[in-house]
Amino acid sequence: MSEFPFGGMFGDPEDMQRNLAQWMEQMQAGQRVAFADQAINLAVGITVAAINRLDLSGTPDQQAMQVRDAIRMIFPEAVTLVREAREGLS
Repeated sequence: MSEFPFGGMFGDPEDMQRNLAQWMEQMQAGQRVAFADQAINLAVGITVAAINRLDLSGTPDQQAMQVRDAIRMIFPEAVTLVREAREGLS
């Protein structure tokens, strides 16, 4: 008699354990992809939202400088989100 109480009912316990481990690895990979996708979407979203909130004034050159200044403030945060997303996929 097997030590596993339901030995014949579900097949080989070691096969079942291997299959469960593979399934868990697939689930974790899916979660990493979902996290990366959300992080990248967030980076894009905060960048677009911040630029949309700009109240530009002055000459075209002054407006361009205002946009560049805003991007300089936002870009490091967006880069951090994307970097973390990429690291999560590694």
